[in-house]
Amino acid sequence: MNRTYELMFIVRPDMVEEEQDKLISTLETAVTSSGGNVKSVEKMGKRRLAYMVRRFHDGIYVLLTVEGGGGLIHELERRLRVTEPVIKFITVRIDEEQKRLDKIKAIRDAKRKTPPPAPVAEAGGETAAVTA
Repeated sequence: MNRTYELMFIVRPDMVEEEQDKLISTLETAVTSSGGNVKSVEKMGKRRLAYMVRRFHDGIYVLLTVEGGGGLIHELERRLRVTEPVIKFITVRIDEEQKRLDKIKAIRDAKRKTPPPAPVAEAGGETAAVTA
């Protein structure tokens, strides 16, 4: 069963651009060979880390959006674990969240399409005057 995942990893700040591209292409080939597909790759650049990780205060962030099964994610995480320049990574399943957001959007669209209720006339206006 194909699911959608976001895989964010942080590499050493002194890693050369060509090596980053090589690492990303290696991960992309691992995804395609396992029957998944890469939806997007976003290089977020060098950023300050919240705390020191492996003697680094900065890191280069990369975000991959991947579609595939659980075995594929285990393989990607294994590769990231043994790759020396990768200092941190996290994988998050986002398809359930996307379903929830789509459902909310559909409800909002349905509410916009229904016409607003007609205003109700007040009882006891000019026509309901009683004489004594």
